[in-house]
Amino acid sequence: MLTNWLHRVLPRKSICGGRKREISLAQHNIQADELSFAAEKVITRLQKEGYQAYVVGGAVRDLLLGVTPKDFDVATNATPEQVRKLFRRSRIIGRRFPIVHVMVGPETIEVTTFRGGVVNSHNELGRIMKDASFGTLEQDAMRRDFTANALYYDPQRQVILDFHHGIEDIRNRRLVMIGNPLERYQEDPVRMLRAARLSGKLGFSVDKHTSKPIAECAQLLQREPPARLFDEVLKILFSGNAQACLRQMAVLGLKNTHPLLDALMPGGESDDNIVALALHNTDERLRADKSVSMGFVLAAVLWPHIRDAWQRELAAGMRTNAAMNAAIASERQYVDKRWGVPQRYSVTMREIWSLQPQFENMRGARPYRLLGQPRFRAAFDFMCLRATLGELPQETVQWWQTFQHGSDAEREQLICVAMQMEKTSTRQKRYRNRRNKQSKQEEV
Repeated sequence: MLTNWLHRVLPRKSICGGRKREISLAQHNIQADELSFAAEKVITRLQKEGYQAYVVGGAVRDLLLGVTPKDFDVATNATPEQVRKLFRRSRIIGRRFPIVHVMVGPETIEVTTFRGGVVNSHNELGRIMKDASFGTLEQDAMRRDFTANALYYDPQRQVILDFHHGIEDIRNRRLVMIGNPLERYQEDPVRMLRAARLSGKLGFSVDKHTSKPIAECAQLLQREPPARLFDEVLKILFSGNAQACLRQMAVLGLKNTHPLLDALMPGGESDDNIVALALHNTDERLRADKSVSMGFVLAAVLWPHIRDAWQRELAAGMRTNAAMNAAIASERQYVDKRWGVPQRYSVTMREIWSLQPQFENMRGARPYRLLGQPRFRAAFDFMCLRATLGELPQETVQWWQTFQHGSDAEREQLICVAMQMEKTSTRQKRYRNRRNKQSKQEEV
């Protein structure tokens, strides 16, 4: 209550910088044709109607770094309703602060109205609860998180507007928070994760004043909705530099904040665990512009948790398949609710996990039934990760690799070999058990 009253009565702390500078084409070298067709069309339409409109944030930063942006965001002084009237294929979304998604062909452009300089709705910890005030370009620049993201590019005039020396920070590969870092993290704790993600992804150092309050504010992330944290986890996993981002999280003190984030941390600590292997594979596929499966990555991230539950069920005397199903069922609510994993991903995860015990069945019709499963390929790739870590023999991987690509005759031969190996293994096991029993009797 006291914090809310102070925010209403006392003026907001002044934010460093704030003086607009225009950076010409000769200085920044960004050409208008480097923008996507959709972004240029949206900006042209807004400016034609008399509104201010700029490409803003990460897209400008990436263009300055010589990186092709994944998406282009637009900032304007037009209200969401005014933007909605201009574009037939558009919709207003967002509760805390409404924005507009404008669809141009297959591309979606996020259009945000300039934010105002005053926020009147905070909770007792300083967290922004509602932010529906619109403002000027200058006020919007003060509300941005990092200086590298507070850049506005006008493709018509081909100039960049810089309010906080963001271009210098980008050139120095430095991540700097705008304003008082402690207050900014209290306003929105997810900014701490963004600091780790951006510095890890871009190879930036984090300014000491920006990093100093993170360790003491890290526990604020525990109060964030799981769904919002999960969205930020997705950005880390799909950054193309997930392991570097996780290492930055550890350096900045972002540990023991959320179970899903904690499950990710081993991926940045060493390369001898399934999380690291999955993230390394994901990073390589993203850099090669190949598709990745979010369900597969999360299955690897959460596998140690499921594997331990599986082993407990096996130790209790359950058979392999039943033990796995019991482990998945017992952990389902924990994964879906507390970890914030959406249903569309958790279904894929459960299917991959449930197929793992079935790779032990290499005789009769079972291999054919497993091969016909829709998730076979993902489950097989997952098994390969497990074999790399010694959880099962490499011979099993080789058998299934040959089986899935073999002819009918080759598959039947493989099944015969597997049956013979199983019989030999069973005889050896019975022989060992009999010898052990005899030894115990002799001792008595």
